[in-house]
Amino acid sequence: MRFGLVGTGPWARMTHGPGLRAARDAEFVGVWGRDAARTAAIAADLEVPAYGDYAELLEAVDAVAFAVPPKVQASMALEAAAVGKHLLLDKPVADSLEDARALADEVANEGIASVVFFTHRFEVPSREFFAEVQAGSGWKGGWSRMLAALDEPGNPFTDSPWRRERGALWDIGPHALSNLMVMLGPITELTAVGGEGDLVHLVVRHESGATSTASLSLFVPPAGSSFETGVWGEAGTAILPQDELPPPEESFQRAVEELVAAAESGESHPVDVAFGTRVVELLAAAEEQLNAAR
Repeated sequence: MRFGLVGTGPWARMTHGPGLRAARDAEFVGVWGRDAARTAAIAADLEVPAYGDYAELLEAVDAVAFAVPPKVQASMALEAAAVGKHLLLDKPVADSLEDARALADEVANEGIASVVFFTHRFEVPSREFFAEVQAGSGWKGGWSRMLAALDEPGNPFTDSPWRRERGALWDIGPHALSNLMVMLGPITELTAVGGEGDLVHLVVRHESGATSTASLSLFVPPAGSSFETGVWGEAGTAILPQDELPPPEESFQRAVEELVAAAESGESHPVDVAFGTRVVELLAAAEEQLNAAR
């Protein structure tokens, strides 16, 4: 399957590009970006052509991988879906519910395959943990604590305007919700409470009857940065492993290969655009609650 990459930022350079190059049954055709000089630079590093026109890239590929801000992704992915290109999306799939639903509807209408790169869902150690949790029973609740320090020296995403504008809810919130849902099942209800800056706490009820929480921020002091995800219940407590995780390009390679498999089989991937849109529904509901409380 011929893939094109849209985006020239650090995530595209560190993760998407190397993952596309390494993926089986995928041919990395080229890169398009809004800045011609940056596009040329990343294309040279990845040893693929740089495209100056998005429409030309679409003509040359079967699938598109996106590493751009969610608002940009939503519109460009809609254009790609309309001409039958399979989609490898980043999270969140859009930064508005209207755009997410429009994209999901177009994907369904065109009958194309889609995968959303929720990182933990493609890491082998994380998948093994999730499978063990799903095989168990008696889980009563869970939690996700994702407190990041975006301004810590050396953070490659420090200069990301959309992360600063939308905050933790929209950047790392999708990961938290995805992880809680794979462990405890679909979410039926969500309550959001805001704290200092972009800090947000979510209280979640699942279809299974379990409840869970998520605490999210991008701007904690570096010494306060902390990540932990787990579940508790009749069998005790289980915590998602954080040590010795594979580099993200390996996980992205797996996402590429699974998009190819989904396209060939015609079967939906567990984390496709429909799942991504459900996550956006939950984010939008939380944001509405936070805005109403201000």
